[in-house]
Amino acid sequence: MDGIQIGYARVSTTDQDLTSQRDALLRMGVRDANIYVDHGLTGTNRARPGLREALAAVREGDTFVVTKLDRLARSVKDARDIADELTTKGVALSLGGSRYDPTDPVGRLLFNVLAMVAEFERDLISMRTKEGMAVAKAKGRLKGKQPKLSLSQRRLLFEVQDRGEYTQAEVAELFSVSRATVYRELQKRRKAFLATCETHLF
Repeated sequence: MDGIQIGYARVSTTDQDLTSQRDALLRMGVRDANIYVDHGLTGTNRARPGLREALAAVREGDTFVVTKLDRLARSVKDARDIADELTTKGVALSLGGSRYDPTDPVGRLLFNVLAMVAEFERDLISMRTKEGMAVAKAKGRLKGKQPKLSLSQRRLLFEVQDRGEYTQAEVAELFSVSRATVYRELQKRRKAFLATCETHLF
């Protein structure tokens, strides 16, 4: 009895679309019910629920199918580990329709080259992102996380809270912030007050 094809697709961010990968897997003969996906997870993270389910679903004689190796892994080590796991199970690996044979020296070499390229691309993206952030910070465009409330809003929040006319939930609604934000602001003020008291005492 011939094995089945198990497909896997992944995108790194939640605003990316899996449609093109899913369509490609369907064209390669993978049934829609046998496609597992991870949405908004990077290839450097091995703790992916979709990948875990896909690897658990394959049996001896099956074929594990991905459109590109970088969808499966973004490091040489992870790519090799996954390939070795599939080989141990007696499962073939198909990359974009090309079957990878771990017993063939040439096939293994090509696989390792693809894995190194995927890792290189990841490192290149990371480096460019860091460089871009450094340039933006130098130009004053990247100022870090901005406070949810301005100084005047904080003062007004404290006045409203101190009057005791509203609950914290109501205060949060008035200032269009979460209850957690109100709680944090009040805690900050309390700590500042205690620190001032300690300074005067000692």
